[in-house]
Amino acid sequence: MFFFSKSKPVLKELIEDYVDIHSHLLPGIDDGSKDLNMTIELIQSLKKIGFSQFTATPHIIKNIWDNDKSQIEALLKTTSADLMDRGITDPFRAAAEYMMDDSFSKLLKSEPLLTIKDNYILVEMSYINPPMQLYDILFEIRVAGYQPILAHPERYLFYHSNFGEYKKLKKAGCLLQLNLLSAVGYYGSNVANAAQQLLEKGMVDLTGSDVHHQNHIKSFEKKTVVKATDALKEAINNNNEFRF
Repeated sequence: MFFFSKSKPVLKELIEDYVDIHSHLLPGIDDGSKDLNMTIELIQSLKKIGFSQFTATPHIIKNIWDNDKSQIEALLKTTSADLMDRGITDPFRAAAEYMMDDSFSKLLKSEPLLTIKDNYILVEMSYINPPMQLYDILFEIRVAGYQPILAHPERYLFYHSNFGEYKKLKKAGCLLQLNLLSAVGYYGSNVANAAQQLLEKGMVDLTGSDVHHQNHIKSFEKKTVVKATDALKEAINNNNEFRF
């Protein structure tokens, strides 16, 4: 169910000097920005909302988005130069959003991963079901010296009827990153409800825009539908840890 109330703030009202750690702003590399012009438009729109720092996290998914570290780093270099040429000097970095699967386990052992900052890496899983070896993978990540951040846990529908799995993820050392647009019901009422529960229980560590396109930008104009706005504000402020 949604949590409508006249007192709910518009999402953009909660954003000020925001450090984003999850977006798809690198042009032409995944299902996010299609080209440099789109990247510029998205960044300018986000700046008007209150974003001050950007970390692009393109997907790395075998046989879907076959991106790699060198490719992402090269595109970051050219994109950063293009942004500077156009007077956009806000901090702009790139990491990756790693799909936890067999290919990721091999990648983890073969080369250094792209981190959001220090040893923090952003990971995701299929929306259909979690990987069979999920907790083995999380253990391998920790052993390799990385701190996993699970992207948008509220969007994994298979966990909605078994909230204990979120607690199990936290116990395994996984930080949880809520998508900001979940707070306005962008992904549906079930996801908004899961977001509300995670916020209520103090389980949300960080937030991210997960911005891909202008429809996402427009949703920052909507009122929040979750009740736990204080917890949401706290999670938003936690992103300051990643300021550089």
